Amino acid sequence: MRKIPFIVISLFVLLWLAGVLTGEVQGVLEKAVSICLDCIGIG
Repeated sequence: MRKIPFIVISLFVLLWLAGVLTGEVQGVLEKAVSICLDCIGIG
């Protein structure tokens, strides 16, 4: 049985949870909105 995919997925889930628990989601979304507005010339 291959173990590497399960290890990679587990690592991804742990890092995702760490980001959510530390409040990084709001910061990433704010940056994404400002980048997109800058890209289209509105922001």
